[in-house]
Amino acid sequence: MAERYAKIWIRDWWNIFCHELKQIFSDGGVLLIFFIAGLAYPLLYNVVYLNGIVSDTPVAVVDDADCAESRRFIREVDATREISIAAKCINMAEARKMMEDRKVNAIIYFPRDFGRKLAGMETATLSLYCDMSSFMYYKNAMIGTNFVMLHEIGQIQMERYSLAGMTDQEVSQTVTPLGYEDNNPYNRASDYSFFLISAILMIIIQQTLFYGMSLLVGTQREKNRSFASLPDKLSGNGVVRVVLGRGGAYWLLYLGIGMYIAFIVPAIFGIPQRGSFGEVLALLLFFVTDCVFFAMSWSTLITRRESVFLLFLAISPICLFLTGCSWPTVAFPKFWKVFSYIFPSTFGVQGFINLSTAGGDINAAGLQMKALIAQTIIYFFTACLCVYIENWVIHHKEQIEEKRDQLAKKAGIDREEDARIITGR
Repeated sequence: MAERYAKIWIRDWWNIFCHELKQIFSDGGVLLIFFIAGLAYPLLYNVVYLNGIVSDTPVAVVDDADCAESRRFIREVDATREISIAAKCINMAEARKMMEDRKVNAIIYFPRDFGRKLAGMETATLSLYCDMSSFMYYKNAMIGTNFVMLHEIGQIQMERYSLAGMTDQEVSQTVTPLGYEDNNPYNRASDYSFFLISAILMIIIQQTLFYGMSLLVGTQREKNRSFASLPDKLSGNGVVRVVLGRGGAYWLLYLGIGMYIAFIVPAIFGIPQRGSFGEVLALLLFFVTDCVFFAMSWSTLITRRESVFLLFLAISPICLFLTGCSWPTVAFPKFWKVFSYIFPSTFGVQGFINLSTAGGDINAAGLQMKALIAQTIIYFFTACLCVYIENWVIHHKEQIEEKRDQLAKKAGIDREEDARIITGR
């Protein structure tokens, strides 16, 4: 009996699996998302951010202070890799005009009282105005200016302690009581593409899988069909077969696409791959499985094909931000931190960066892999629940329509007349 049931189960699973593959390869829109977007987007993003380092960003200086300290600051800023002093302007109007003409990408302004406040041991300020048309210009201006500012603060402290009668050794111990060396082994040049592309690659897997599956679900519903009624003979039973059969088709496709994105694309563009192949592959297996059940669960909310493209514009930037690649997760408000747990990309990106970019072992991504396993279990059951509910609605459609008509009649609503007005007939 058990052997017979196993054979029937495997046969049903195989039929559903093959049917779903046929549905995928018969829909041009789904193929466009899976194979064109899934394969081309990683290349496109890498080409766009191929030059992740910008050197000698042109900056204008307005030095109303004209003191020894401001001139020293300007020389040191000009000596950094990030900034090149392109012009020394007489006033802010001239500097602003140069920025509007795109001759410079930032302005450093020293107020008239800059030197006087330093001489009087008061807090002096300077202003930095950045061109926000490109993050790289802003990054360079901020990094170069902040580096020099921190160095100048140390120099000013040493001068003041020396004037107070302290010896050079005492001054050194007071200003820098604990020596340190700044070393960034994974991205020494602060290459913008190194930390951004690693996050984008994992998000492409999640988003294209979700949008492709949602597109197929929306198409079936527009044709008055259901993703959950396969095969019809199950009549609401065999929910696990439906979920695993459909999921297996997407899992097979995206395991190949995921390996292309995680291994081949970084090799083409020289993105660091410091992790073990086997460990990154293990993370990828958990991540793709999680994404399949995630997409299967949330795609049940899609009723129209075009809804997918609205979601693409709204959700993708949010998913990228919630990974923590651009803002530390410890600084997230509690709501957004909890909200980020909805998406597999939150843990997939963090684990991939820990393994592939930072070169950690499997323990470095242990927390993220446990989270992916927990998500996979949760989304598997939600996918089963969605299929069960959809099947129940399909097989009780007449009873549901009767109940709706009864409620509408009690409320004095003519559903046929409303439908006629809505359709414009």
